[in-house]
Amino acid sequence: METAPSGTSRTSRPHLAARLEDRFNRVLSSALGRRGWVPRVEPYTGYGSPDRVRILARALLAAPGTHADEAAERGPDAERRAVRGWRSFLTAQVPDVAVEVELGGRRFEVRSDRGGYVDAMLEVALEPGWHEARLALGGEVVVAPVLVVGPEQSTALVSDIDDTIMVTALPRPLLAAWNSLVLHQNARRVVPGMAGLYRRWQASHPGAPTFYLSTGAWNVAPMVGRFLRRHGYPVGPLLLTDWGPTNTGWFRSGQDHKLATLRRLIAEFPHVRWVLVGDDGQHDPQIYRTIAAEHPDRVELIAIRQLSPTEQMLAHGTPTPNEEERLDPADVARTVTGPDGNVLALRLIDAGLL
Repeated sequence: METAPSGTSRTSRPHLAARLEDRFNRVLSSALGRRGWVPRVEPYTGYGSPDRVRILARALLAAPGTHADEAAERGPDAERRAVRGWRSFLTAQVPDVAVEVELGGRRFEVRSDRGGYVDAMLEVALEPGWHEARLALGGEVVVAPVLVVGPEQSTALVSDIDDTIMVTALPRPLLAAWNSLVLHQNARRVVPGMAGLYRRWQASHPGAPTFYLSTGAWNVAPMVGRFLRRHGYPVGPLLLTDWGPTNTGWFRSGQDHKLATLRRLIAEFPHVRWVLVGDDGQHDPQIYRTIAAEHPDRVELIAIRQLSPTEQMLAHGTPTPNEEERLDPADVARTVTGPDGNVLALRLIDAGLL
């Protein structure tokens, strides 16, 4: 069995916040272990090229008798389950544990980081298209979908989630907490026309991947996946983050996460030109402007959903976008704006992309 390097970084002496979190998790894990809780793995959608793929997952403790599919929020009942968001955050991670991965006829061993996350690059030969990786932990096996992007693909789409495809009124803290922790997940509203826009995009670009990039926590990945399926969005990898303390500070930077992820995608797929879709309620215009300035030959188009004055008020307290979130089309590659997916679809038709 081969050992794959982790994609997460470590420091010799973590920040105080990380040490406190680690201590709490050790106490919690010990208490749950005495009650018979067992390790399980929650798989996320991986992606990569024909010779190298990224595996994403998280090792968690599950109650006695919990089947692997239940721990992974998969199986026949997963789509019918509708819970308050806070339940997704009641997790106990399993740090530094070995997870076995079987993919492409080969077996690998990867390890979780201090947050229980697995983020590993595997050198394996695969044909373009969808594959299944089998992840084993604690005697149970779950399946993780893996999207392999072939060299013939020349374009791809990256979409924000919050207030771009679903209405969440982020990032204002109290409203963000209400939407993430209290709101019933079936009550989350879809942005009109966005699912149709993405389906048309996929029909116009067969095989082109769609990535969903957000500053949201990995805890909500199962809920987001169900939302995407329920509203008919194309299937694609989720690229989320961890809200907890890091090795260097109390909180992670959402903007840094998005910038780093976009730069990584551009480096991983040098033959691809990107369509970047977001909204003007957070930092998407500023982030996309930065990426387009760094890689002017790699950004095909920026599409920005314009929030209504009411949504702008909920997002940051004013009825108009912040000045730094205004996009000047002369500054970057082609830029289109619209209040919903229907208008943006017309703009993409005008741009020759639909």
